Amino acid sequence: MTRSTCLACALSAVLLRAGSAAAADEWPQFRGPGGQGRSGARSAPLVWSETENVAWRTPVPGRGWSSPVVSEGAVWVTAAVETPASEEAARRRAAAIGSSQPLAAARRVGLRAVGLDRASGKVRHDVEVLAADDPEPIHALNSYASPTPVIEDGRVYCHFGAMGTASVDALDGRVLWTNGELRCQSENGPGGSPVPWRGLLIVQMDGLDEQFVAALEKRSGRTAWRTARGGALRRETLQRQGYSTPLVVEAGGRPQLLSLGADWLYAYDPESGAELWRLACGPAWCSTPCPVAGDGFAYLGVSFPRAEVVAVRLAGAAGPEVAWRSARQAPQVPSPILVGDALVTVSDRGGIVTCLDSRSGQPRWSERLGGNHLASPVLAAGRLYIASREGEVAVVEAGATCKVLARNRLEGSIVASPAVDATGALYLRTEKAVYRIVEASRP
Repeated sequence: MTRSTCLACALSAVLLRAGSAAAADEWPQFRGPGGQGRSGARSAPLVWSETENVAWRTPVPGRGWSSPVVSEGAVWVTAAVETPASEEAARRRAAAIGSSQPLAAARRVGLRAVGLDRASGKVRHDVEVLAADDPEPIHALNSYASPTPVIEDGRVYCHFGAMGTASVDALDGRVLWTNGELRCQSENGPGGSPVPWRGLLIVQMDGLDEQFVAALEKRSGRTAWRTARGGALRRETLQRQGYSTPLVVEAGGRPQLLSLGADWLYAYDPESGAELWRLACGPAWCSTPCPVAGDGFAYLGVSFPRAEVVAVRLAGAAGPEVAWRSARQAPQVPSPILVGDALVTVSDRGGIVTCLDSRSGQPRWSERLGGNHLASPVLAAGRLYIASREGEVAVVEAGATCKVLARNRLEGSIVASPAVDATGALYLRTEKAVYRIVEASRP
């Protein structure tokens, strides 16, 4: 296989697969089956606009950056309906936790699960699953409904960080259980999404006050295990939080939950929560990108104090070890995507797409798309779909060089990552609505 081979062909080179029990579903969790942003669809839309190749467009109430999940004829997102607090109240709350970030506050927030019919876009369910009075302020770029839900076996699992987690019956919209036990002071609001593993739903909670990983029983919502972070933190209180999503991989002959916290990459037994190992990857704190893994390596996005991509060899001579680091236009928020021997990233500012050799970290190429980016790229039918806050999605074929095939714009900002179903239909969430995009020849 040559470097000019299209990314779709390189999929066969990926040897590590995520261990989610939901992998048979279409797009059941953040970044799809396996949690690495790759779709097995053989076709996907190339060109669209507000008036072209849109099967449906459905407005969603409130605000939220959670990505769509797709399964069993339905599309689900979460949303937050806010009663805003005054600017003075927001300043007081920020001062109370010593935050220097631009924060937004609410007097009340209703946290909702919204289910849409996949064929028509009609709203099937719009149910408030949790509510919070005087919730913590959040970063001005964040929302109270940023974590992506999980859909599996007729249930939707909605996570809202320290405000709680809920399970909803996907058929009739009933709230089956809620859990508000997992608390931490996040400073910037909810970020990391839940990860399904067998009968458990796993979340990581890295706040200013507490840092831990926990699992809830899917059927009952009870806390099955909770494991405090074991690594020593070397900085002040405001440098302990994180917003990443963990990843389950097969490594060393067993499933391992890779979880990026402040200063350390941890591996846990997803069944029991026992810490298997930890690796110092600092200085690294307040990281948002989620790990990806393949061919014996894991790749992390470290956000602060300096954005870097860190490659970890999972089976080094003396255990897991850092193989290389790169600060070349590294993202602070968008997750990297790995396909074969190419690791592709997109920078938050300027939309600079960078392709690195996954084994050495050496750059192959970079291309400036423009715009500002928070969404993570998705691969479908050999194409990368890269969405910007300006509402544009660039469709890129990446081989020996970066070839931009199309630029498509919708109304409103895009922060949520795209989703793709088994037919290759694309789901995009703007600040205003959810869209189903299809090829012109397919209904």
